[in-house]
Amino acid sequence: MRLVIFVEPQQGASYDDQRRVAQLAEETGFDGFFRSDHFVAMGGDGLPGPTDSWVTLGALAVQTSRIRLGTLVTSATFRYPGPLAISVAQVDEMSNGRVELGLGGGWFEREHAAYGIPFPPLGERFNRLEEQLEIVTGLWAATEPYTFTGKHYQLIDSPALPKPVQSPRPPVVIGGKGPKRTPALAARYADEFNAPFVTLAEAGELFDRVRAASAEVGRETPPAMSVALALCCGRDDAEVRRRAAAIGRDVDELRENGAAVGTPDEVVDLISRYAEAGVSRVYLQTLDLTDLHHIELVATAVAPQLA
Repeated sequence: MRLVIFVEPQQGASYDDQRRVAQLAEETGFDGFFRSDHFVAMGGDGLPGPTDSWVTLGALAVQTSRIRLGTLVTSATFRYPGPLAISVAQVDEMSNGRVELGLGGGWFEREHAAYGIPFPPLGERFNRLEEQLEIVTGLWAATEPYTFTGKHYQLIDSPALPKPVQSPRPPVVIGGKGPKRTPALAARYADEFNAPFVTLAEAGELFDRVRAASAEVGRETPPAMSVALALCCGRDDAEVRRRAAAIGRDVDELRENGAAVGTPDEVVDLISRYAEAGVSRVYLQTLDLTDLHHIELVATAVAPQLA
């Protein structure tokens, strides 16, 4: 099982906070460091303020050496697909081929209003996401000038440069709970499908939809399956409750919503059940970036049992 530390910097984290966590995750053996792509906190003041996801990952690319780096997920509403393909390819080169692109349609209307970003209706956001996926992957794969004519984006004789380091391209992660379009997009474009913050039973239903959609388009091997789980692990019940309180959550509520909560053995048991359901990577949402002992505990008491 591959374990990823997944952070939400819009809730209140500087670049240095993220760097410390990413470097510790690398030192302690985690597979990856991924971050969200948001500009407004969802509760709290969010101080010192948001950080841009790809600026952050570009810096981390040269301040780490092994760990995988990516977004869960970049919002298609924030960027044009051509410049996004350039940014990801550049960070891939800076990291010597360690980048992954999580891409979604965008959903948090408040942050769009706060920073003057258009927020189209849901159907249009999915249409834009579909065009972006085709354009980004098309630019990376093109061996001659690239042209695309869509409803929302048009590219004419793009040089389709730079190329990523990874071949054939950086992995693409698509996640979500949508019943139709999300599985269809994952079947066409994703190397990995992510079920975010759902119970084990709900994740299984999402995985089945992606596998069925893959079969419909003739894809013999469906995307790899992953989940994102809120993390709240402690050596004993008191430490678990202290960590839950620090992130403004309740232990019972976390358990009801499928979080990785409890002692190391309890977390191992939950993740093992996801493994039985076909999950190969778990993103552990780590909200308190000052609690480095939390990461160390998972690295020493959880990860070895899942190796």
